[in-house]
Amino acid sequence: MTGALFPAVLGTEPLPTPDDYDEFWADALDRARRRSVAPRAVPVETLLTTIDVYDFSFAGSGGRTVTGWLRLPRQREGALPAVVHANGYGAGRLSPFDDLTWSSAGYAHLVVNTHGQGGGSTGHLLDGIEDPWNFYYRDVFVDVVRAVDAVRELDGVDASRVAMIGNSQGGGIALGVGAFAQGLAAVLAQSPFLTDAPTALQRAVQGPWTELRAYLTEHPERADAVARTLAYVDGVTSARHATAPGWISDGLADDICPPETTRTAIAAYAAPVLFREWPGAGHEAGGSRDMEAALRALRQRFAIG
Repeated sequence: MTGALFPAVLGTEPLPTPDDYDEFWADALDRARRRSVAPRAVPVETLLTTIDVYDFSFAGSGGRTVTGWLRLPRQREGALPAVVHANGYGAGRLSPFDDLTWSSAGYAHLVVNTHGQGGGSTGHLLDGIEDPWNFYYRDVFVDVVRAVDAVRELDGVDASRVAMIGNSQGGGIALGVGAFAQGLAAVLAQSPFLTDAPTALQRAVQGPWTELRAYLTEHPERADAVARTLAYVDGVTSARHATAPGWISDGLADDICPPETTRTAIAAYAAPVLFREWPGAGHEAGGSRDMEAALRALRQRFAIG
């Protein structure tokens, strides 16, 4: 794909980091952490014989209850490394037995139920998008940082070996959490959404960015307010504040989160980062081959095996 497909609604350069970025997120996290994270895990009956599944909940932004599935390998010794996982746009936490890869590989795996998603939801990109303090993703990012806090409190988890992972929307969330959650061992982001908004708005052919483009086409006078809000959550801004080693991947034929957006985040990433592009791949970013490469990268990071 060459050339801009659509007008540069938010300009053509990556969004600048807001002057109060650090204070903004420090305040949001401080407000959340005034309450106990109160993790709770209730066993779930499944037909699985090698994985234990728990209906997991904890206190997120504003004290709201956030849920997820916690999966643990049934045969385990010592404290496990953990991955906190954010899913794609509208997916929520899916079913108790979806995505057994990480727990089968020996990790405590918490997949977070992104607020208000799942069950046919299409996502909430436009919710509060003209005000960073009321923007939907402000609270979502806080929820997922609290998920990291909650996992670190669990018996049987090594609090020093927790990674943040995500695909698409979850990849953008993973980059954001990687900027705020101290001491993460790694950040893995596949085809990250919420990244390099100006370029994405020009080049995305389908998916959530087209929702925003339609909104700005109808309300061009709101572009400055939207740009200001997005700058707090944009994956490029997050990458500038990265402290954990990263594994980031994309597909060169991705028309939902165009590969140019991922490259911009890679160029800005402030910690060591491995980058994998998959020729011919779309939003799946290499699919099973990418998952295998990510597993190898994280295994090396955690020195497992």
